[in-house]
Amino acid sequence: MKKLLLVCAVIIGFAFTASAQDNQKPEFKFNEEKHDFGKIPQGTPVTTKFEFTNVGQEPLILSDVKPTCGCTIADYTKTPVKAGEKGIITITYNAAAAYPFNKTIVVTSNAKTPQKYLVIVGEVIAKPAPTAAASTGGGQ
Repeated sequence: MKKLLLVCAVIIGFAFTASAQDNQKPEFKFNEEKHDFGKIPQGTPVTTKFEFTNVGQEPLILSDVKPTCGCTIADYTKTPVKAGEKGIITITYNAAAAYPFNKTIVVTSNAKTPQKYLVIVGEVIAKPAPTAAASTGGGQ
């Protein structure tokens, strides 16, 4: 009986230790995880910044920030973000094709949640086609 109690105490001790270590891991807290650009003109790239705070105890290290398509470029804080400090992920969408868009950016790190998903949405509006008068210099 004493051995059974000792085994249970050891198991509970390991569970609390693992839980305490998990609470110290770095973790994101974003100001926003989805950005809506609204209506944007075709051919005019747009940029937004996703700002985050490390709410964990250990330094947060981003290992990769990968857009899911070639129409989007990502740049990010490459140095470790200490506990309580802020970092930035900058996303630029090229707006080459006229259509609504919904793009996902996958953020990989050493955080408690190792993959985070950021989203950008909006609608690219086609440029008006030049009129015949505009292309001939306006007439006479």
